[in-house]
Amino acid sequence: MEVDYAVVGAGSSGCVIANRLSADSNTKVALLEAGGRDTNPWIHIPVGYFKTMHNPSVDWCYRTEPDPGLNGRSIDWPRGKVLGGSSSLNGLLYVRGQKEDYDRWRQMGNVGWGWDDVLPLFKRSEDQERGEDEFHGVGGPLSVSNMRIQRPICDAWVSAAQAAGYPFNPDYNGADQEGIGYFQLTTRNGRRCSAAVAYLKPIRDRQNLNIITNALVTRIEFDGKKAIGLLYRDRSGDVKSLKVRREIILSGGAINSPQILMLSGIGDPDHLKANGIEPVHALPGVGKGLQDHLQARLVFKCNEPTLNDEVRSLYNQARIALKYALFRAGPMTMAASLATGFLKTRPEVQTPDIQFHVQPWSADSPGEGVHPFSAFTMSVCQLRPESRGELRLNGPDPNKYVKIIPNYLSTETDCRTIVSGVNIARDIARHNPLASKISEEFRPPSNLSRDDYEGTLNWARSNTVSIYHPTGTCAMGVSDSAVVDPTLRVRGVTNLRVADCSIMPEIVSGNTNAPAIMIGEKASDLLATDA
Repeated sequence: MEVDYAVVGAGSSGCVIANRLSADSNTKVALLEAGGRDTNPWIHIPVGYFKTMHNPSVDWCYRTEPDPGLNGRSIDWPRGKVLGGSSSLNGLLYVRGQKEDYDRWRQMGNVGWGWDDVLPLFKRSEDQERGEDEFHGVGGPLSVSNMRIQRPICDAWVSAAQAAGYPFNPDYNGADQEGIGYFQLTTRNGRRCSAAVAYLKPIRDRQNLNIITNALVTRIEFDGKKAIGLLYRDRSGDVKSLKVRREIILSGGAINSPQILMLSGIGDPDHLKANGIEPVHALPGVGKGLQDHLQARLVFKCNEPTLNDEVRSLYNQARIALKYALFRAGPMTMAASLATGFLKTRPEVQTPDIQFHVQPWSADSPGEGVHPFSAFTMSVCQLRPESRGELRLNGPDPNKYVKIIPNYLSTETDCRTIVSGVNIARDIARHNPLASKISEEFRPPSNLSRDDYEGTLNWARSNTVSIYHPTGTCAMGVSDSAVVDPTLRVRGVTNLRVADCSIMPEIVSGNTNAPAIMIGEKASDLLATDA
């Protein structure tokens, strides 16, 4: 096959690019996805992340290397392996980050990536249920809606946080992120609106767009330093070739995009040779600069029922299923969290540096079932970690997962911020109306003093987990350490770009799905301009 453009990875960014490029009927586009079609019904039910995360049919099921910052633990890193990528199994939370994040990117030399540049792209992609205003758009492919479910314990948390002195904010994606409020969701009429639903489903019949699933890209082919095609393995394991006349766009995400580059000979030459790969172009930054959001999940037992109690009996499960089937309402419309807060841990911080995710249930992890007692979860994560990790190849075989070395909690700022976040969470829990509903601090234990910095830090090292926002492994910039330039071209080669969360020079202050879709919109504009 020969095409004008090949987009590798049908995730949050790749679906956008495939849609926008194929809008020109004279342009032939191939979209390659290592996973399968998004036919699993749990993908489309909002609460289905309980069933899809850690399910190898749709999840890569990555795990990190043992991390000293986590007291030697390895933790799960779910990533979508299906049309829609991680947008098909994420928590459905629509968060853009702070305008200062993007202005910081611009100050680092990335022209065209400031807040005033990217806000129109966020608005273009959005179909906001609340309507159009200065910060939101309507009529775009991605549906953004309000919660369709309320739970008293989450409302009590919002009130308690205000009693603790934090302001209510009705729109954290508006003029200012700071404050307490409720999440906005990527749902449409009670169903998940993944990138595949938003951007691929409406245009699946375009004759100039070939969507190839179960296609694991193994290597980019070069003529000198010009990308001219790629090789991929199909479902049967046969190797096939795809010739590309114009450009290849890697949108495999923060793990797969740098892996493909390294397997293709682009990266640190010494590392490539050590893994049996002949270097094509020296670019030592590939796989470096890894950042992620680490969350501490505090669990509080309650003296009144929570969702844990609602889902334990078969009768209640049947009622919940019937309510969803008839009205697209009830607990099955629930995102990963209901309430949120973007707060500052200390006065000298200019913008919020921690984020809360509040859930009316508790579990050791999604997919393992809820706890056998009434409880809720108050998760807190550091928004802008200083710690950076890296990815390393595990040999030349594309089927072997890379080594994920996150390097969590490796700086003093990160340690102090996570401890402060835990203490702020415990402080909110001491305010009414929430305090009267709590019967016991379960995690961390109530006998852990808030004044015990080392004890709290050690608890965090032993209990924190990823909130699944890997970024930065093909960082954009103008320095020698950058992997792509501000037009997303891979530095030093031609006809090759990267467009996904791996290009973030610094992680954004919030969940990463909305920014990934924005990156896809930006890449589409850059490609159209050059075409």
